[in-house]
Amino acid sequence: MKVITARKYGPPEVLQLEEWETPSPKKNEIRVKIYNTSVNSADWRIRKPDPNLARLFFGITKLKQPILGGSISGVIDSVGENITKFKIGDKIFGSTGLGMGAYAESICLPESAVITILPKEISFPEGAALPFGSLTALDFIQRCKIQKNQTMVIYGASSSVGTAAIQLAKHFGAKITAVCSKGNFELVKSIGADLVMDYEEFHSDSHNKTYDVVFECVGKSSIPSNLKHLTKGGNLVLVAAPFKDMFKAAWISFTRKINIKFGPIAETIDNLKFLAELTKKGNFKVIIDRSYPLEKMVEAHRYVEAGHKKGNVVIHCAT
Repeated sequence: MKVITARKYGPPEVLQLEEWETPSPKKNEIRVKIYNTSVNSADWRIRKPDPNLARLFFGITKLKQPILGGSISGVIDSVGENITKFKIGDKIFGSTGLGMGAYAESICLPESAVITILPKEISFPEGAALPFGSLTALDFIQRCKIQKNQTMVIYGASSSVGTAAIQLAKHFGAKITAVCSKGNFELVKSIGADLVMDYEEFHSDSHNKTYDVVFECVGKSSIPSNLKHLTKGGNLVLVAAPFKDMFKAAWISFTRKINIKFGPIAETIDNLKFLAELTKKGNFKVIIDRSYPLEKMVEAHRYVEAGHKKGNVVIHCAT
């Protein structure tokens, strides 16, 4: 099978196409023929690494798992003898978690992985794009306990997490202000944003409005600039906070009793099924910006790392 490996840390060019033996599932595993995966911010940050402290988790001098990628859609083509939830031929989608391994034509996963049946109403590319940003947005929104008519500003609203957060917060009844570049205003309005503003307006002296939830998706605004717009008793969400901001947020939360949400999310099958149901009914739209073949992974990483994608970037693996 074809795989894309990162044998060392570095720029997109460290990604290489290799031929590996197709794995066989263990007793409690399924094997998925991967039709699609996606490239997201976590992928390029691990590859780089950004921050350098990521080496403590993924390998000091090189990646312990050379195959990146955390989301898949595809078809089960082999099962272990103890499998009860799935069968050969099932179309599935979901997350591979910290084990990664999705930049490949096949992968073996435990039956207990965060995967579920792909509804017929959802395409394979949509299924591969759905888990990362949407599971992240949903977990943070649940932690904020969003209530109907609460106000929420989403910074980096055209990102994969941002486009998901708009739709999910809207589903729970929030009033959404989307912050993104002017070229993405129509996109975010089309998926539910009530108001839009660009980054310059958000940071301007004339912007003095406060919100029940400040949802920072891209790690490009400071904690003080976000707290300035947070209603007393509200929630600040830092989706992509660097480690130094996490420490700062933890200190502020402790000393000033301000609700700041950050850190790893909980990926659950229940949340994945919830997202699938919303999408199946047409109440959630998966935004796909660009698609690349597996062999063009370097180009895909360059584009995603540049920070201008709208929604998700999808990779075509096996067919």
